[in-house]
Amino acid sequence: MNTPSNLIVAEHPLIAHKLSLMRDKATPSMQFRHLLREVSLLLGYELLRDLPTELRDIETPAGAARVPFLKGKKLTFVPILRAGNGLLDGLLELVPSARVGHIGLYRDPDTLEAVEYYCKLPDDIAERLAVVVDPMLATGHSAVAAISRLKDHGAREVRLVCLLAAPEGIAELARAHPGVRVFTAAVDAHLNDHGYIVPGLGDAGDRMFGTK
Repeated sequence: MNTPSNLIVAEHPLIAHKLSLMRDKATPSMQFRHLLREVSLLLGYELLRDLPTELRDIETPAGAARVPFLKGKKLTFVPILRAGNGLLDGLLELVPSARVGHIGLYRDPDTLEAVEYYCKLPDDIAERLAVVVDPMLATGHSAVAAISRLKDHGAREVRLVCLLAAPEGIAELARAHPGVRVFTAAVDAHLNDHGYIVPGLGDAGDRMFGTK
């Protein structure tokens, strides 16, 4: 497919290798969680590469220098429960001062539509870059619902970071929220009849926690 302007694929051999290990159905939950955290660190570099900086004067052991520091951009990571928490830990390692909101959604097995059961966001979400965190962008319904809820609360700048994306989900998100950029490790072929990404890696939450 042609790469949409809102899509950024983080192509890196380390990401590709770790993702391949995660796709293997024989990979145990403990290793899957560890790999997911590692990939989230690598995705975070791409996701946050345009954060603004400012120059400040410091003293190094060898003398004075004027060096860049983050300019104080306010961040909020918003994982979609439950699987989104798997990517959250690595992102917080990069930006430990970020606030964290949570949106709980589940997919109706018959309609594949997203159903919300929980939402808790920082009061000043309108002043922050809000990053929706979810391993899989499949049908796009959960991501669209989460971003809509963020905008209802006043969010003005929103991004989405995910491990895998399907063309159907990318198109749905671009239709509903054309200004939202998507950062992903890979784009797979398509969705199956049950709305799962193919070849994918199965249900990310179940793989993380050893459930079915």
